[in-house]
Order: sequence, then C-alpha cells, then structure tokens
Amino acid sequence: MSSSFFIVVITLFILGCQGQKYPTRPPPPPRLPPRPRFPSLGGPLLPRQPANRPGPLSNRNLVLFITQELKRNITSDPQNYTGSWVGRNYCLFKGFYCDTVPDKNITGLAGIDFNGARFGGNLNFYRFIRFLPDIAIFHANSNNFSGVIRPNINKLRYFYEIDLSNNGFQGGFPVSVIGALQLTFVDVRFNTYNGPVPPRVFSIQTDVLFINNNNFAQRIPSAFGNTTARYITLANNGFIGSIPQSIGRTWQTLTEVLFLKNRLSGCLPYEIGFLQMATVFDAGFNTLTGPIPQSFACLKKLQLLSLAHNQFYGRIPDSLCRLPNAYNFTLSYNYFNSIGPYCKRLVNIGRLDVRRNCITGLPNQRSAAECTAFYSVSRTCPRPGSFNVITCSNPAASLSSAQVASLQAMAPAPSPVTYKALEPPR
Repeated sequence: MSSSFFIVVITLFILGCQGQKYPTRPPPPPRLPPRPRFPSLGGPLLPRQPANRPGPLSNRNLVLFITQELKRNITSDPQNYTGSWVGRNYCLFKGFYCDTVPDKNITGLAGIDFNGARFGGNLNFYRFIRFLPDIAIFHANSNNFSGVIRPNINKLRYFYEIDLSNNGFQGGFPVSVIGALQLTFVDVRFNTYNGPVPPRVFSIQTDVLFINNNNFAQRIPSAFGNTTARYITLANNGFIGSIPQSIGRTWQTLTEVLFLKNRLSGCLPYEIGFLQMATVFDAGFNTLTGPIPQSFACLKKLQLLSLAHNQFYGRIPDSLCRLPNAYNFTLSYNYFNSIGPYCKRLVNIGRLDVRRNCITGLPNQRSAAECTAFYSVSRTCPRPGSFNVITCSNPAASLSSAQVASLQAMAPAPSPVTYKALEPPR
C-alpha cells in the first residue's frame, strides 16, 4: 500500500475525533415496577380507628413483648415516653402510631416516632424493629440506638421510611438497608459510619438519601447515576476522586445534591448540564479544579450554586449568569480571572459572590502574587473538548437581556430541603 493511503486514513481518523458527538442525554436509571397492590380482601378497607378504641390489634403480643424489653434497656427517658407504655393497647403508647394493616384489615402498629426522645442506654435497633412486622415508618433520630442491621429487615413488607440519624451507629454502611426495596426515605446522617459506600446504595429506589456527617471515604461509586433520589446529601464525609460522569443519568429526578466539605478533586463533568430538575448544586470546600463547563447554561431551574473554596479557574461563563432562576451563586475563593456583563450584573445585585478570585477590576480579590503563582503552573482536564459541550437545545444564552433581567427579578427565594440536613437533629 502506498504511504498516501495511510496519510488519508490517519487524516480521516483525526477529523472523526475532532467531530466527535457527545450524547444528547444519557438513559435514566430504570425504576422498579409499581409496588404491588395489597392483597384484595373482597371488601372495603377498615378506616383508621380511634387510638382508645382500636378494636383487635395485629401482633399484639409481639409488640408488647419487645416494647417492654426496650423499656427495660432504656436507662434515661427525659421526656417520659416509657411512662405511657403500660396496658395492652399499644396505640396509646407515646411514640407509637396505629393504622389499618391492609392485608389483615385490622389495626396494627404502622409508625414509630422517637425523634428527639434522647433515650439513654444500650438500645439495639434491629432487635426492636424485627418484632414489628407491620411497621411502615421508623423515625428515631437523636437517641442511642446502635447495633448491626440484619438482612431480614427486607421482610418488613410495608417498611418505607427509616431515620436513624444522630445515633450511635458505627462500622461500614448498613448494607442490609439496601434489601428494604420499598424505602423512599433513608436518613443515616450524623453517625460514625466509615469506609466506602457500596455501589448498591444508589440502587435503592428512594426519594431521599441523607448520608452526610459520617466518616465515609474512598470514591463516590460510578453507580451514583443509578439513583432515583430527588434529594441527596454526601456532605461532610471524606470522599475522594471526582464527581462521577454518570450523574447525568439522574436528569429525570435529581433536584438537590450536596457534595460540599469532602476531599473531592478533578474537574467537573459536563454531564452535570443534563440535570434539568436541579435547583441546588453544592460542591464547595473541596479541591476541584478546571473551568466551569458551558453545559451549566442548561440548568434552567438552578437557584443555588456553590463552587466556593476550590481551585476553579478561567472565565466564568456569562451563560451561567443568564440562568432565569439564579438566586445565589457562590464562586468565591477560587482562581477565576474574568467575567462578562451578565455576571457583573449579578455581582452588582448581590446574587453572585466572586470574592477572592483573580478578576481584575473587582474588589476583594486575591493578590497579584497569588494569582501569578497559580497560573504559572500548567493545568489540564481530561476530555478538554467537553467543556464547550451544550447539553440542551435551548440554553439560557438564548434568552434576551430583558427576559433574563425580568425572570431573575421574579425568581422566588429558594427553600432547599438538603441544607436543613446539615444541622444535627434536635
């Protein structure tokens, strides 16, 4: 073969790489089929009965047995929960909530709410809950529950909410929770769990996943993209590595996500721009770097953005500052070196914080020496072409100046859910 043939082949290969097309939108994670209907009883379901006249009680002996065992193990009860745990009608016990058990059509124990009870003693959560076969909701933050959660928790057929935050749990992630496939609310924050988070955690078909303020470490699994959660907090742990590119798969559901105060590094994946439902994105207080991807112009619902206290650099995309719901964007304590007119406008009206950067002509910037030292080191990111990828057909940059100003002026004050999870339960 002639050398000219190889030249043509190599040329076509290079041109093909330069013209590489990124996927317009990754497939979302599969959702489980709808939960099966409760068994038909051939008649109408009994309405909820009054607590003082509940009628026959489901699993009465089991519930009374384990309640009295728990009572004996509680060494401190400042709010006198256990004072009401007498008699045979557990619907009258403080912290116990009854409702109709669908497959029995009689009253049973549907919910436990010990939030803020501040029990003292050696309290084994799994030992207690395994004797509550009709339980649907278990909230027990700010107590002394601990112990290993066993796989049999998946036999609790109605169980869909668990809040064990601010207790004494430790060791690795409670993987048995993963087996409770009906969970829609998982809150294990403010414990001392450690080690990696198993990839299967992000396959729980939950709406809320709060695992902040533990000692989790290692990388965030690439299976992050499998989550169907709307609200996720990974903050105040020890995660390392980069934000997974698979985050783009969560575009149908992910509304608020907090990565702040970990040890994350690397550059932001352009796939973040697929998050059409996102209102809050916080990756502050890490060691992330690189420019802000142009795909952020597609985050049309974004209200709160924080990339503060990292090592981002380059120009702040003016398209970012044209987002119609921009309310509080914090890019302070980085190394950005220029902004455009829309970003300057946001700075002037107090919605964009760019303090301690390298932007000439703005107050409260880093010293020239700091900026020179930072930019004297060559910095690159993987997939450099991806930072110019636009992940939507109608980005914010297509809005007129008048439209941007009008929409931003009307943007309501956000009331995020996830930031409240950063405060320990009381």
